[in-house]
Amino acid sequence: MSRVALVTGASRGIGYAVAKTLVSAGMEVLGTATSEEGAGAISEALGGAGKGYVLNVQEKSSVVDFFETIAEYHSPPLILVNNAGITRDSLAIRMKDDDWEEVIQTNLSSIYRVTKNCLRGMMKARWGRIINVSSVVSRIGNAGQTNYAASKAGIEAYSRSLALELASRGITVNSVAPGFIETDLTQDIVEKQSETMLSRVPLGRFGNVQEVAALVDFLASDKAGYITGETVHINGGMYMN
Repeated sequence: MSRVALVTGASRGIGYAVAKTLVSAGMEVLGTATSEEGAGAISEALGGAGKGYVLNVQEKSSVVDFFETIAEYHSPPLILVNNAGITRDSLAIRMKDDDWEEVIQTNLSSIYRVTKNCLRGMMKARWGRIINVSSVVSRIGNAGQTNYAASKAGIEAYSRSLALELASRGITVNSVAPGFIETDLTQDIVEKQSETMLSRVPLGRFGNVQEVAALVDFLASDKAGYITGETVHINGGMYMN
């Protein structure tokens, strides 16, 4: 019986690539989107090996309803990829309270809500993989992204602490921190600032979503059973631990 993997924010970009890769690895994948259209696109892309669902990770009631729904049709997820995230960029002096709150709720608080609902099944199975998508800006910062950088740094601290709590149950918790990755969301930025951005990447190119998905796939596998509490950077050398 294949393991069930839950990937939030799976309708495009990194989440979409991760969902497709995990299906190719033989897992049953549940992908989430914020709209019915997005959920339908996920279901179509994953075929019979997965299904898309609507989930607003900002809202507690939406998370509760989602887990009640999937419990009727699927085994508990033993692999969780917390990928859903947004940006609301602005200089700190001009940032609106709503822009701060929305980023923290979506990028950080949602991970607490979603993960908590997966823990009982993982603990019962005495096996689990939790992979949280962070960002290189959690370490290097980025002007105009104090809210985003704070949320991603929080993800990494949360992951390390949770890893200590769950290690005895055979559950690993790690973060993946991408650098400049080409997606539909970053295409406009890449076109306008590609020369400046590339000057910061020793490998001299942008990453692609398949490379991030391959890393997530490894961390979700049995082969990565002795890795926990880590932040794995994938950024072409622009930041090195």
